Amino acid sequence: MSTRHFSRPLRGAAVAAAALVLPFPALAGPAAAAGPRGPHDAKGVFLTVSGSGHTWIRGVTLECEPAPHGRHPRAGEACAALDRAGGNPESLPGGRGRCTKEYDPVTVSARGTHGGRPVSWQKTFSNACTLHAATGPVFDF
Repeated sequence: MSTRHFSRPLRGAAVAAAALVLPFPALAGPAAAAGPRGPHDAKGVFLTVSGSGHTWIRGVTLECEPAPHGRHPRAGEACAALDRAGGNPESLPGGRGRCTKEYDPVTVSARGTHGGRPVSWQKTFSNACTLHAATGPVFDF
């Protein structure tokens, strides 16, 4: 058999499927018509910390506007630190501390908005102590 016999039925099925699907997005409402939401559409900043080889992960949303709130245990301090850094986790003032040279890497990420500006950042630290020394209360959850 030639592929010509198979292509017409498949092409017809694809056209029929498209005809059935196209009218339905309008029924889903205005949010669906606007398209998919991106990481910067959410309120606040979603913070994650994951262990070596992603063997564990935890996350929390830090919401600072209009006032610090949400499930972050140190929301007020974390929001203040991000404010001082202009919303850029790379510019966090960090804290003082002495850390061992133990290698047990942790990876952190921050995605969302802070102060009306998009935040999209990820970094790996050699261990949890160096993470907290560099980022202060922001990833302390």
